[in-house]
Amino acid sequence: MKNVYLDNAATTQIREEVIDEMAKVMHTSYGNPSSTHSFGRSAKALVEKSRKAIAKHFNITASEIVFTSGGTEADNLVLNSAVRDLGVNHIITTKIEHHAVLHTIEQLQREYKITVSYLDVDEKGDIDFEQLEDYLKKGTKTLVSLMHVNNEIGNILDVNRVGAMCKANDALFHTDAVQSVGHYHLDLQDMPIDFLAASAHKFHGPKGIGFAFIRKNTGLKPLIYGGEQERGLRAGTESVHNIAGMEVALNIALKNLSQEAKYITGLKEYFISELMQAIPDVVFNGQSEDINKSTYTLVNVCLPIPPEKATMMLFQLDLKGVACSKGSACQSGSAQVSHVLYEILSEEDMQKPSVRFSFSIYNTKQDIDYVVGILKDFNQG
Repeated sequence: MKNVYLDNAATTQIREEVIDEMAKVMHTSYGNPSSTHSFGRSAKALVEKSRKAIAKHFNITASEIVFTSGGTEADNLVLNSAVRDLGVNHIITTKIEHHAVLHTIEQLQREYKITVSYLDVDEKGDIDFEQLEDYLKKGTKTLVSLMHVNNEIGNILDVNRVGAMCKANDALFHTDAVQSVGHYHLDLQDMPIDFLAASAHKFHGPKGIGFAFIRKNTGLKPLIYGGEQERGLRAGTESVHNIAGMEVALNIALKNLSQEAKYITGLKEYFISELMQAIPDVVFNGQSEDINKSTYTLVNVCLPIPPEKATMMLFQLDLKGVACSKGSACQSGSAQVSHVLYEILSEEDMQKPSVRFSFSIYNTKQDIDYVVGILKDFNQG
C-alpha cells in the first residue's frame, strides 16, 4: 500500500537539516538560558541568535519577537492582554477564524463583557470591507482579529488593506498568520499589523514552538507569569532546541521560497486539473481553486457523493494510506461539522463530503495520481 501525506496544513514533515540542528543543540547547549554560568550564557546566546535571525526575515527588531509554544498561545497572549491591559472593549472578527481565536474571544466576552462584531462572509468566504469600515467607526477601543490565510479553505486576506483601515480608525490589528509564515515573504515593518501569530510546525519545523510578533510600545503584558524570560512577556525556561530548529526551518523555507512555491503551486494546479477530469461535478470550497486568491498549499473540495456514502470517504482514504482532513485537523476527532464550511456552504452541500488536501515539497505528481484514482473509484462505486 502506498502512503501519501496530503495534510500539510495540519502539520508538516520536519526537514532533516532541522532535526540535525536540534540534535546538536540538545547535545551541546543544554544549559538553562537564565543561568549566569557559561552553560547558561551559551544557551542564551543561541536563543538570541535565533531571535535576531527570525526578526531579520520580517524586517523588524528582535525585541518584537516573543517565543511561545505555538500559534494558539500567541493568539491567546495577544487577545487576552489587549482586552485586559490595553482597554480593548470591542473585537471585530469572523466566524471562520481558527478556534484559537474564536474560543478565546468567546471567553473574553463572557469574562469582560466586551462587544464582539462578526463580519459577514460571502459564499466564497470573503469578508465585507464596507461592513468592516462601519464597525470600525463605532468609536470604541477596537481590535480587529482576522487570519491571513484561512486554514480550511485557503483564502488569502488583504492584510494591508485591513491594516490601513484599522490605522485610519485608531484600531489595533491582529492576524493569525500560522498558514502563511514560511510560505510568503512578509515585511512587517511596512505592513500595518500590530500583532501576528506563527507556528514552526507549519513550515517543516518542530511542534511546540512558535512566536508572537508584538509591535514595540503596544503595552502588552504576559499571559503566563513566573520568571522574567522573553523580557517578562512569557515566563518559563525557553525551549532552546526547538527555537534553534524553528530558526533553521524558517531560514530554509524563505531561502528556497521561490523555487519551492513554484513546485507546490504546480502540484496544486495538477491536482485541480486531474480531479476535474476525473469527477466533473466536483466543487472547490472558498477561493481554494483560484491560485491568485488562495494559498498555493491547499485545496478544499466538495465531492458529489450522497450523504450515506460520505461518512466512509475519509475512512476509505485512510485505509488506502492517504492522509487528508475533513475540515480542520484541530477538530477532526470531533463529530462536529466544520464551522468554516457551515458559514459558506448550502445545507445541501453540507451533506456532501468536503475534504482538505494540502501539499508540500515532499509530495509528487504520482501521489496526486494515486489519490485522484481513489476518489474517482469511490465516486463511481
